[in-house]
Amino acid sequence: MDKYIATIDKRLEELLARCHEPKLREVMTYAVLGPGKRLRPQLLLASCEGVSGGYSDAALDFACAIEMIHAYSLVHDDLPAMDNDDFRRGRPTCHKAFTEGLAVLAGDGLLSLAIEVMVQYLPNRHAVNALTSIVKAAGVGGMIAGQMSDILNEGKPISPETLAGIHRRKTGALITACFEAGGIFASAEEPMFEKMVKLGNVLGLAFQIKDDILDVTSTEKDLGKPIGSDAKNQKNTYVSVHGIDTAEAEYKRLCQETQGILDSLPVKTGALHELVTATLSRTK
Repeated sequence: MDKYIATIDKRLEELLARCHEPKLREVMTYAVLGPGKRLRPQLLLASCEGVSGGYSDAALDFACAIEMIHAYSLVHDDLPAMDNDDFRRGRPTCHKAFTEGLAVLAGDGLLSLAIEVMVQYLPNRHAVNALTSIVKAAGVGGMIAGQMSDILNEGKPISPETLAGIHRRKTGALITACFEAGGIFASAEEPMFEKMVKLGNVLGLAFQIKDDILDVTSTEKDLGKPIGSDAKNQKNTYVSVHGIDTAEAEYKRLCQETQGILDSLPVKTGALHELVTATLSRTK
């Protein structure tokens, strides 16, 4: 996936240059271009390329916009008022490297720049549909709602259904939007598009369950951030609700389901298979 990451990072640098306030641009750059997998923009590009054999400049910009939205959510999640984390991806979190105020503004800046990047392609039909999908996934019915439910339920016993809803909205929604946007820009026909959405739903849930497992089984060195932070913050996770054995069994089942959906897709390139397989086998 090196070709995707290099392309995404180069374009992110170009888009960040639109911010003419030097300090704000520095903090935004720190947040979005630090060490990371660039998973979400890669999923958009790989799904688009898998269906159509390539991707447009618009698809690339929307992929970068998704990464900016993801980065802004991490910056805000790490704040003392939220998860109060000091390290992310092996280095100080944004508010530790700068200040809380600058971190908040950098997150706000990344979100607004992401919207600015996407709306420049309106009223193109694909852009309208992809923008709608991404904004809904990141908004009050998706990621933000999941984060709210996560906070409100800290330290409280919750049902498995409530936990699954948090996971699907807080983490899964934006991952699913990557597949939706990729399918939209690739002009995927309805049966193919529905399979891509299902793939995003299953992969998104699997991704979060793996995060929950790694938080209790990995090391700080491997993760690049402190382990056990979920327990410290009294977070409800798949492990705390179901236990480690059930969590690992469910993760294995979701991996098999993901692989089955992936194998049923008549994709034109192997990049999507490679990326999803690597995601499922990740150790950090």
